[in-house]
Amino acid sequence: MNSKIRGGCACRAVRYEIAGDPQFQCQCQCSTCQRITGTGHSDALGFSEGAVSIAGTLSFYQAAGDSGKSVSRGFCPKCGSPLLWKFAALPGLVLITAGSLDDPSMFKPQAVLYTSAGHAWDHVDPELPKFEKLWPRD
Repeated sequence: MNSKIRGGCACRAVRYEIAGDPQFQCQCQCSTCQRITGTGHSDALGFSEGAVSIAGTLSFYQAAGDSGKSVSRGFCPKCGSPLLWKFAALPGLVLITAGSLDDPSMFKPQAVLYTSAGHAWDHVDPELPKFEKLWPRD
């Protein structure tokens, strides 16, 4: 890909630009993602934090993740659109919500995470690898 990726919130008060390709793309069925998105899973692309440039001000909701370390979820304070996640357990990584991309068709999920919290009514691609929790790390 190697071109600028752009996106932002629904009201356009927050915009971002990413210089680089995603390191991974996934769907997450954890209960927190369900509550934040208001549906069965979230769709996200992982990027190097240094590749992401944000114009506008984000608000953050912070909570403990499975690791016990903080997970910060950035959203637009004006319209509430969820835009990104940062994980203290994974420094230097930012997850961008697929729905906030100017061209969401570029999203190509590679796996489904936290299937242990998934619901039968949330239909994800049956061909994708599925993990009860996180992707196994090398």
